[in-house]
Amino acid sequence: MRKCRYQKGSVKKQRGRWVAMWWVDRRRKSRVIGLVKDITKSDARAAVDRIVAEVNAKREQNRVWRFGEFVAEIYFPYYSRKWKESTKANNVNRVSVHLVGKFGEIELSGFRRDALQDLLDEKVQSGLSFSVVDHLRWDMKQIFDMAVAEGQVERNPALLLFTPREAAKPVRRVMNMQEVQNCFAALDLRERLIAKLAVIAGMRPGEIFALTWGRLTASYVDIRQRVYRGTIDTPKTNQSVRKAALPEGLLREIELWREFSVESRDDAWVFPSERMTPLSKDNCWRRSMQPRLAKAGLGWANFLVMRRTHATLMRALGVDGKLVADQLGHSLDVNQNVYTQSPVENRLPAVNQLEKSLQVM
Repeated sequence: MRKCRYQKGSVKKQRGRWVAMWWVDRRRKSRVIGLVKDITKSDARAAVDRIVAEVNAKREQNRVWRFGEFVAEIYFPYYSRKWKESTKANNVNRVSVHLVGKFGEIELSGFRRDALQDLLDEKVQSGLSFSVVDHLRWDMKQIFDMAVAEGQVERNPALLLFTPREAAKPVRRVMNMQEVQNCFAALDLRERLIAKLAVIAGMRPGEIFALTWGRLTASYVDIRQRVYRGTIDTPKTNQSVRKAALPEGLLREIELWREFSVESRDDAWVFPSERMTPLSKDNCWRRSMQPRLAKAGLGWANFLVMRRTHATLMRALGVDGKLVADQLGHSLDVNQNVYTQSPVENRLPAVNQLEKSLQVM
């Protein structure tokens, strides 16, 4: 059945006639198009194309889709048009490994909610993180939403799925003021500058390593690109295209680093590799930053921790949340609910104030 989906049919000369040939349900079909003396081969070929187009259209209308076929032929091609390359690589790998690997041969109409929920439970028991399992829940909902829209199933069996509460949630650590100071002190000039751009300016690592000298001004960095796995790309979201403010002290350190740079023209990389390509984030972290931070007891303080630290310390200083969100390049909701952490010590004055207010009443 699948083999015949993209058939083109054929035309051959037989006893002075043009004969069209094609397949329907694994059976060979044929039809006389006309006499060779009356019809050219190209006209006969066009007639075959029309016949095959009708057959293929009918097959697609009546086709019984399997999960793996639907994902590969319908879901991936459509959504890949809106995914960035980094998102596409992650999504295709996750869906292919965890969903198609499990459900690939099952017909779309054969799914029930409990079987899908069982899969999420199994993934939690196998040790997958909350984030991955939650992404799988969303993947299944989106796939079956599309199947409903295509008329392949009447209802979405993934609509009410939930991520099991037993799923391991990540510990979102942040550095305090003293730990940030220790972090900077543990690093050499280049790595310290990279860390400060993450902690003080709130930049993503891909944005830092894609910096060119022409994007640095007297008061801000103009973020228009990022590097992802060696490929120069546009920033993660529309909000990520921004002007990130740079404080005076950090600007002085940037100028000091410029003096050490081999190239400082506008299009030159601020942090080049030996081959004068953008420095690899993973190599920089693994070889130059993590070992030194580990000696200072901060081996866990990766780039995500640094950005989260920026949001948390800015809040502790009383900086408006919208300003922080704009500096980081994401929404206020993400800034408040994902990046910003509130230490219990900071919450004590608030509950003490509430208690005192109640006593007065």
